[in-house]
Amino acid sequence: MAEQSAVTGPLPGIQALRAAQDSAAWAKGYLWRAATGDVACAVIAGLLAVQARFLSQGAQPAAYLVFTCALPLLWAGAVAVAGGYDSRFIGVGSDEFRRVLNAAVSLTAAVAIASYALKLNVARGYVAVAMPTTTVLDLMMRYWLRKHLHKMRDAGNCLRRVVVVGHGPMVAELAATLQRSNYHGMCIVGACLAGVGRPPKVAGIPVYGGLDSVAEAVDSFGADTVAVLSCPEMNGSRLRELGWTLEQTSTDLCVAPALLDVAGPIAGLPLLHVDRVELGGAKRLIKGALDRLLAGLALLILLPAFAVIALAICANDHGRVFFFQTRVGQHGQTFRLWKFRTMVEDAEKRRAELAMANEGAGVLFKMRRDPRVTKVGAWLRRWSLDELPQLLNVLAGDMSLVGPRPALPQEAEHYENDMLRRLKVKPGITGLWQVSGRSDLPWEEAVRLDIRYVENWSVMLDLQILWKTCAAVRRGSGAY
Repeated sequence: MAEQSAVTGPLPGIQALRAAQDSAAWAKGYLWRAATGDVACAVIAGLLAVQARFLSQGAQPAAYLVFTCALPLLWAGAVAVAGGYDSRFIGVGSDEFRRVLNAAVSLTAAVAIASYALKLNVARGYVAVAMPTTTVLDLMMRYWLRKHLHKMRDAGNCLRRVVVVGHGPMVAELAATLQRSNYHGMCIVGACLAGVGRPPKVAGIPVYGGLDSVAEAVDSFGADTVAVLSCPEMNGSRLRELGWTLEQTSTDLCVAPALLDVAGPIAGLPLLHVDRVELGGAKRLIKGALDRLLAGLALLILLPAFAVIALAICANDHGRVFFFQTRVGQHGQTFRLWKFRTMVEDAEKRRAELAMANEGAGVLFKMRRDPRVTKVGAWLRRWSLDELPQLLNVLAGDMSLVGPRPALPQEAEHYENDMLRRLKVKPGITGLWQVSGRSDLPWEEAVRLDIRYVENWSVMLDLQILWKTCAAVRRGSGAY
């Protein structure tokens, strides 16, 4: 494993960059060895399972040999989905082992379900040997890797470079704890202190500045982790903004448990890992595939309803069926949003006349009884049927089934830092704000819910929101 320097103090630009690269290099090397070991354990377990199940028969069915060859890839994929290659949990705590166990349970369940759904005749004896053996061998392998890593850390290698944020006495206390327990692999290279009258050093640790200098301190010290200790000055909103800033450089963030309720303890330390927002990777691919699959099925099922709605709109005023509008999507890219037309043809021109009657909050324009809405349009809005053509936007990849509300360009121009967070993901047909009150919600609450969704996205949360959307549409509250 690559050596990680424990030298503290600000570093020149090139040295700081190299220090950060070295810190990432040993972590990648460790995870690469873990992944190779995962594959090797699955290969050994698969071969043992074939021999144990078919030893008395002599001949070994070709189907089991194929599954044995696929098992290593399936196992590595299951471990990856379970978070078994998360660099934050290298070397300490039970999270690494727990995620391997979760992968074993998930893969076993997936094999059982696939066998039943596809009517595969998989011998239970084979699965009963292959999966437990893979799990036990993998846990033993990872335990050995961890013990080897601890020896490297005792020698001053493979350490994370940490900038600590908090008051002086607590920084000194954390430094003493880490010095007593090298296996944690955290080397404090600098500090940012709260309050005034900051000394040049605390317990031998260089002080870079105050709470507003954390990002600069990370660059200056070549750090890869920030540890925020409990202090009143670092409140929830300030910590959230710090997390967003560090996220751009893939810097890990840890906090004192009294400060924020988050998951991921560092064993033996008064710190907790703050989970990074999953804005890409395998989970996003799964979300995109699920979006397109469900949108395609919904369009096929709703074709008759589309025809009826189109006829109703034409019969009402002989105007266009669809209404197109430019909206702002992921990363600020604009796209053309589809909707069934619910207003008169010259609605946009008449908006200026109604500016004084605006009931919307923030930058939104809303009227509970908008005179521009047609009779058919009012009925479509009441049941949210005007949103159905956005399924085409989902198929095109501009939108998701669930996400923040797609913003108008003039709205996005007024976005502050918090609101810009909404543009990190694709906008959705429905979302947390839609199932929590729709247009009846204040603007600030709608923004808060959208940010909450971005920070806590998961496939399960998407399914829950889709289910609650049906109830919100039935109630019809806030739809205007």
